[in-house]
Amino acid sequence: MELQWIWKAVLIILVGTLLLRIGGRRSISQMTISTTVIMISIGTLLIQPISGKNIWMTFALAGLIILTLIALEYLQFKSDKIETLLTGKSVLVIENGTVNERNLKKLRLTIDKLEMRLRQASIEKISDVKWATIEPSGKLGYLLSDQKQFATKQDINQLKAMIQSLAVHPNVAPIIQQDQPSLSTIFTEVKDKEHQAPPPDHLN
Repeated sequence: MELQWIWKAVLIILVGTLLLRIGGRRSISQMTISTTVIMISIGTLLIQPISGKNIWMTFALAGLIILTLIALEYLQFKSDKIETLLTGKSVLVIENGTVNERNLKKLRLTIDKLEMRLRQASIEKISDVKWATIEPSGKLGYLLSDQKQFATKQDINQLKAMIQSLAVHPNVAPIIQQDQPSLSTIFTEVKDKEHQAPPPDHLN
């Protein structure tokens, strides 16, 4: 009897790992509601053979659940409406340094909880944030205001070019090339609830 428990336990771990591998590579923080429900169901189901249930029937049911998960993800890949229904969309909570109280109420998220997430991202003030969203996974997405953003490699290269220009021509004011601010970003898409540029057909 003890040997039977051992081979069942090993087989459950191997088959369970294989099924979850087929199910996808998402971490727990990236799971949607439907994915979480399915993964909990599989975990509960895979324990059944230990209590005397038919092990092969259990594996068949677990495989069916994984196929359902794959089908749901394929439907979400093909339809924005289904994706919104099953997964949800990102919600804008800060816009140009101002908290969107209406969306916070929809999320049942207090200012204190929002500030906690900002602190975890090393953000000192709400006014330092240009855009902030709560993603379907529950994580915070944000973009700092222009004055608070870190210098990019492009900024550093422009600064080097200015210094070199001043060294060669000290009496000539260098021309500073500034990028035109983008009117459309992935954050404004959340605000407008639509893609500014439609995604390619093979990704929609």
